[in-house]
Amino acid sequence: QVQVVESGGGLVQAGGSLRLSCVASGTIFKMNVMGWYRQAPGKQRELVAAVTSDSTNYADSVKGRFTISRDNAKNKVYLQMNSLKPEDTNVYVCNAQGRTISSGRFDSWGQGTQVTVSS
Repeated sequence: QVQVVESGGGLVQAGGSLRLSCVASGTIFKMNVMGWYRQAPGKQRELVAAVTSDSTNYADSVKGRFTISRDNAKNKVYLQMNSLKPEDTNVYVCNAQGRTISSGRFDSWGQGTQVTVSS
């Protein structure tokens, strides 16, 4: 079983910055992709950014403002969010996908961390 825990959310003024962190723990054999999603109440979860061993992917709405990075040795992923806008207000959820030592593939989600941007 793989657990995912996020940290780093909070309240910030428009134009400010926040850095989210996420760590995956458990019997991880190989981490394939780690990513950040956000989901407003009543809306579909959307991908914010994801990172594999050799590529990154961003939602159009955050390109040029957000940067995702990964520490492979520690199974951590970070999301540096700059030039934040009120519309970035949301719960940000971390996802980790890969393979465990014994039981095959995993696709694990964290509980989420609240990001609130005031105007």
